Amino acid sequence: MDYFIIFAPMKQGFTGERSIVLPAMTIEAQQQDPLASSLYITDIGYYPHAYCHYRERQQPIAEYVLIYCMEGEGWCRIDDQTFDIHSNQYIILPAQHPHAYGADKEHPWTIYWLHFTGQHAAVYSEGQQKPCDILPTHNSRINERQVVFEEIFSTLERATDLESLRYASSLLHYYLASMRYLHHFRSTTTTPSGVNEMASAVKRYMHENLEHRLNLEQLAKYAGYSPSHFSLLFRQQTGQSPLACLNNMKIERACQLLTTTNMRINQICHKVGFDDSYYFSRLFKQQTGLSPKQYRITNYIASST
Repeated sequence: MDYFIIFAPMKQGFTGERSIVLPAMTIEAQQQDPLASSLYITDIGYYPHAYCHYRERQQPIAEYVLIYCMEGEGWCRIDDQTFDIHSNQYIILPAQHPHAYGADKEHPWTIYWLHFTGQHAAVYSEGQQKPCDILPTHNSRINERQVVFEEIFSTLERATDLESLRYASSLLHYYLASMRYLHHFRSTTTTPSGVNEMASAVKRYMHENLEHRLNLEQLAKYAGYSPSHFSLLFRQQTGQSPLACLNNMKIERACQLLTTTNMRINQICHKVGFDDSYYFSRLFKQQTGLSPKQYRITNYIASST
């Protein structure tokens, strides 16, 4: 069986940045494989708060480029048409067209991005050349989509054979389909209703937005109450304040990432919605009794014995 060296990180430019550029031999292996050639990645990454991020390609490239803005703002230009990109929007730049894109100077975007191609790439790109909304709702399943992205990333990061590339290709079909067929992706969940289910709906909204810097006013607006009344109702239904609940979710997610990925701690900090890594570490230790580094070491040792 053929073996590949996959991981080729770009030069670090943004705090918490992660990216992989697949080498030519790996791309060629995907092109020649009957399964992976259907849809495959050439580059993939995550840029948090990408201040001064800018890229222009006057000479078209053969890949489609997906840009998924989780927070902040930016812009894209395809040929001579320019679009503003806002939080919770994505766009797919078509192959073989000159393009440019960049982060807003005042509110730089946080983006997931990937370059992809293959026999079925055009199917997923169709109609996605303008900003498309993926707004958080009770059934948006945003976090599930991000879990798939992370699985694609970690699969490519550790890939050593063709089976890994095939698996990443299969996941990519699902990831792009969750955007291209958004209504179908969301319609598999049930809709909570009634005041008694308010807290569960808000908790789901929190879970969907762990990467965002949500505040009390935003949560109250989502629930349809004033901040003070919302806090009272939420505490009555859950026994804790909304922000305490949100921070608990963030630390739980950080624990999972510490034990299941090789992300650096500052990368995990951004993945769970904190700009300040020192504040994140203090909060983490306050809730777990261990620093993030100690937690990773302890759980690694525990899982190895």
